[in-house]
Amino acid sequence: MAVADMNSTQFGEPSAAISVESPFAPFRWPVFRKIWMANLASALGSMIQMTAAAWLMTELTDSHLLVALVQASVTVPVLMFGIFAGVIADNYDRRKVMLTANLGMLILSAILAALAWAELIGPFSLLFFTMAIGVGFALNGPSWQASVRQMVPRGDLPQAISLNTVAYNAARSVGPAIGGVVLSIWGPSTAFTINALSYLALVFILLRWRPEMPTRAQRHRMTAAIGAGLRFAVSSSPVRRVLMRALAFGMGVISFQALLPLVAKEQLKGSEIGFGLLFGAFGVGSVITAVWVAGVRRRFGPEAIVSAASVIAATAVTLLALAPNIWVAMSAAFMAGCGHVSAMTSLNVSIQMRSPDELLGRSLSIFQSMMFGGMALGSAAWGTLSDFWGTPNALLASAVWLILSLLVLRVVAPMPGIGEGHAPPAV
Repeated sequence: MAVADMNSTQFGEPSAAISVESPFAPFRWPVFRKIWMANLASALGSMIQMTAAAWLMTELTDSHLLVALVQASVTVPVLMFGIFAGVIADNYDRRKVMLTANLGMLILSAILAALAWAELIGPFSLLFFTMAIGVGFALNGPSWQASVRQMVPRGDLPQAISLNTVAYNAARSVGPAIGGVVLSIWGPSTAFTINALSYLALVFILLRWRPEMPTRAQRHRMTAAIGAGLRFAVSSSPVRRVLMRALAFGMGVISFQALLPLVAKEQLKGSEIGFGLLFGAFGVGSVITAVWVAGVRRRFGPEAIVSAASVIAATAVTLLALAPNIWVAMSAAFMAGCGHVSAMTSLNVSIQMRSPDELLGRSLSIFQSMMFGGMALGSAAWGTLSDFWGTPNALLASAVWLILSLLVLRVVAPMPGIGEGHAPPAV
């Protein structure tokens, strides 16, 4: 059976062009390579949409909280539905779950675009649709991340996770800048339409992919499956500590993205293009960091990475709070991207390497619920503080949170060392 139809083996025939020591080694596997490229296109569309939605909200309302909640509208569904998505990922065909989620996001994005063209979007309807699309993201996340084991061998898993982060943050590098140009020339309706179209390639590839299904235990009822996942997360000390770090970091680091539209429009008196460039600088920092963070993690360990990331993120939000012009703000955005992706990648790898395959979807969903739950809480908290105390003070408060939580959690919940609590390979 030919590799082209994506059905030949679990991983396909590897290409010999890339060294196994390279951070790009997972690209040897055709299935991973094709789905990675399709996810890059989808992530690019999502960033164009989020840029348009965030800027549009600043024009629809004067409330800083509602502007910050545009970011929260993506993360709240992960908090609310993430654990259910994890059970679904462990009980059902992950390819079909991803296909369903992406078809749903395509349809919802198309409806949002149609309403925008008809000029029927208000602040609360905009939040509704971004949150509804976030439900699709929540459903897709655990199945997508858990399915990476079906695309690459275990030895390439850390690099594959890093490359998935590269795809998302490569989209962050250029997506907001493109979104800013699209906004300034054609408006948010076109941006929303581009996002709807961006799902097509991934849906097409998922329709053709036929992975070998891993051996799984008998399906369990939702409540029993959730209970098993929660018991594992609570009983495993390494996993529990990673989850605590994810919650605290997510709550602090989201201030940068949640309040960036307000900084761009009110503090810097910028345009849509300037706002896109700020988000683009964030993405550039993310991509550059994601390429080498796996190697640094192996050399220095997860604790060093997460601690350094927290300090970098705190410095970045402080610099943004004090930024007198767009060039200083772009430097802060670059630093924030470096800190964000360093911690996210290290935390994600730490969870994946310590979760057995039969609980992987639930472990990842609990991790996402903690990380994005922290982001949702942080978006609401920093947005509320911004309304009462001003955006610079809200950013400075988030920097204080990042440093204080780091100092406490390094003692209370240190990151597990490399090799500590690793799950056995799936059979």
